[in-house]
Amino acid sequence: MQAFFSSAPWSFPGGTLGTLAREAHERAGAVAGTLAELRARVHDLPPAHPFAAPLRGPCLRVIAEVKRASPSKGAIAPGLDAGMQAAAYVAGGAAAISVLTEPTRFGGTLADLRDVSHAVPVPVIRKDFLVHPVQLWEARAAGASAALLIVRSLSPDELPRLMDAAAEAGLSTLVEVRTLGELDRALAAGATVIGVNNRDLETLVIDPATAPALIPCIPAECIAVAESGMRTPVDLAPAAAAGADAVLVGSAISAAADPAAVVRALAGVARSLSSRNAEQARRAVGSAGH
Repeated sequence: MQAFFSSAPWSFPGGTLGTLAREAHERAGAVAGTLAELRARVHDLPPAHPFAAPLRGPCLRVIAEVKRASPSKGAIAPGLDAGMQAAAYVAGGAAAISVLTEPTRFGGTLADLRDVSHAVPVPVIRKDFLVHPVQLWEARAAGASAALLIVRSLSPDELPRLMDAAAEAGLSTLVEVRTLGELDRALAAGATVIGVNNRDLETLVIDPATAPALIPCIPAECIAVAESGMRTPVDLAPAAAAGADAVLVGSAISAAADPAAVVRALAGVARSLSSRNAEQARRAVGSAGH
């Protein structure tokens, strides 16, 4: 539980996340000159699908991920057809689709994002290591309705700047945290859909207690999403009991022989209908840390 009480000043991440963030800065710099063109393309697009509303309901909503590979697992489904995969997820009841576009460790592309956005009638999220506004305009131009922002990878100045850029581009955001300090930064920046990742992206270690412990501290008016390390309905139960609105699941369904059936099983998990009491939860977490 000690990780939840981290109050150290922000520093550039280390480990795998640090490598991916540095590479993301390099990729963003290479396309920064296309910003005006991307803005023009976005201007001609219809409004994005609403993101938050489909993530509320009596059962956990499933954000199903199109994922070819990962740093922790290697190849997962390198030959998948992104559009067909996403259509199968929606047939199984997915409320939204996450598309990994990071190329070096996850095997993703912006073409996958475009294919999925054309194939499904639900919100599509660009999941990547986004560090520059141009990447948000890329996402919207490719058809995304939302984009992932990882608090640990963004400085105190960068997070609100990217939140503002997303809003300007017409994108919603899924803001990912792992500690109370990061949650406070997300809320201060205006996040309304907040993901809690069970996986430490610097070490790639999963702690399945992370999301169930931190989700109760998310205000009830926000959408709370549990992420990583969940494969079966049994795995989802702690997040559901903690008051999660949705779960993001990638590897288990990307590798499945029948992805629609896997999503259907996950989408049938009932969630706690009691409103989260963030103030009470914070007091409980604070007591546990002393």
